[in-house]
Amino acid sequence: MRPAMRPPSAADVRIASRRRMLATTVGMGGLSLPALLALQAAAKDAPVQGTRRPAQSLIIVYLWGGMSHIDSLDPKPGAPREVRGEFQPISTATPGIAICEHLPLLARHSEKLAIVRSMSHTDAAHGRGMYWNLTGHAPPTSGSLAPKSTDWPTLAAMVSKLKPSPADVPPAVRLPYPMVDGVLQAGEYGGWLGVEHTPIIMRPSRGEEFAGVSPSMGPDVLRSGDLDSARIAQRHQLLSHLNRLSHHGRPLGQPSDFAGFSHFHALAKEMILGSAVKTACDLDREDPGILESYGNHLGGQSMLLARRLTEAGVPVVQVCCAAGNLNGGVGDMWDTHGDNFTRLKTRLLPVLDRGLSALLQDLENRGTLGDTLVAVLTDFGRSPQVNGIAGREHYPGCYSVMLAGGGIRGGQVFGSSDATGSRPLSDPCGPADIHATIFQALGLSPRAELRDHLNRPMAATDGRVLPLL
Repeated sequence: MRPAMRPPSAADVRIASRRRMLATTVGMGGLSLPALLALQAAAKDAPVQGTRRPAQSLIIVYLWGGMSHIDSLDPKPGAPREVRGEFQPISTATPGIAICEHLPLLARHSEKLAIVRSMSHTDAAHGRGMYWNLTGHAPPTSGSLAPKSTDWPTLAAMVSKLKPSPADVPPAVRLPYPMVDGVLQAGEYGGWLGVEHTPIIMRPSRGEEFAGVSPSMGPDVLRSGDLDSARIAQRHQLLSHLNRLSHHGRPLGQPSDFAGFSHFHALAKEMILGSAVKTACDLDREDPGILESYGNHLGGQSMLLARRLTEAGVPVVQVCCAAGNLNGGVGDMWDTHGDNFTRLKTRLLPVLDRGLSALLQDLENRGTLGDTLVAVLTDFGRSPQVNGIAGREHYPGCYSVMLAGGGIRGGQVFGSSDATGSRPLSDPCGPADIHATIFQALGLSPRAELRDHLNRPMAATDGRVLPLL
């Protein structure tokens, strides 16, 4: 007895359709089978409509000191006054999303923003919170962390390793100075990737002055007005000659002793002799209206320089968002133990609001927002309870960050905190998850292999990719 015939499945239909296509296309259309296979291979390799192009560069806007999430991106208008504070929420361009009233310009750009309100970790010290957020890993020990070659590399260093830059372009840049109150501390450096991946330091400048190149603290080491190209070349030849000399019959040092110096010297020489980076650093070349839009302060002008540097080919630029004057020293940080509301209202939030909104608008106008990922990070949040001097204390238990551009779907909030902003309520996440999402947006595998100082394979991050793309 013959078995009953079953109706054709979807797989059967697809197979039959492919067979009919081959028969009609090859037999009737006069197309050879090799030619057909070549066309199919080309179609397979072509980008599928709607697929996301990976971001080409990363701008990290870092809010050193710890931004109060309740007084910025996660307002709590229904909480008691000692928690909700003095500020009111305002609506944004995205229905249902509200942020602080002192971020009115960013409110207009909410369609570009993915706000993450459920971040947390467990360390309430500044430098250690910075280490966690910039490396994606918990600090290795208690106490302060002086930079060591065994540290986990900073995010900028990892991106520079996985996304190499041209020879005459820095692999990574920090603007406008190191963080942690002028004290070198782990979290911002190359760690076990080596000094060549430590982000160099530049500072916004105008006219003839060229922002200096320095791997650490200290004065600018190069200025374009000081030397012409011929004198620079002469000095380079002299230095090369001295490096070959011996002292009392012994080499002046082992090659490894000069590796860092040689790397930064060669890079500085390439930059000052006329590369695109030198042109990018001359902010007087920028349209006056664009200059003004970022604000005449260190934070805004650093964001403008970051945009210009990424256009010059620098794959990753980190900006310490400071409220200092352009020609002044270190700017105000986000550590608001006292006078929290006045400092946020008059200095810190306006700089972030103007500089970041100008950056997002500028990138959109130039058609590069999709190619440039912007990540706004901080050490931790601030305590829900306002203290006796109108301030908020360190609080890693819950805080907020933002991502924009680079394929990020804007107009969304990921995660939530409880009624007082004390803990994540839904979709809890941490620094490693933000790193994984950043790597994914850049077209890099979050599990990309890096080699540490002992040549051991290490995954770039152990976090999970958040559904923001």
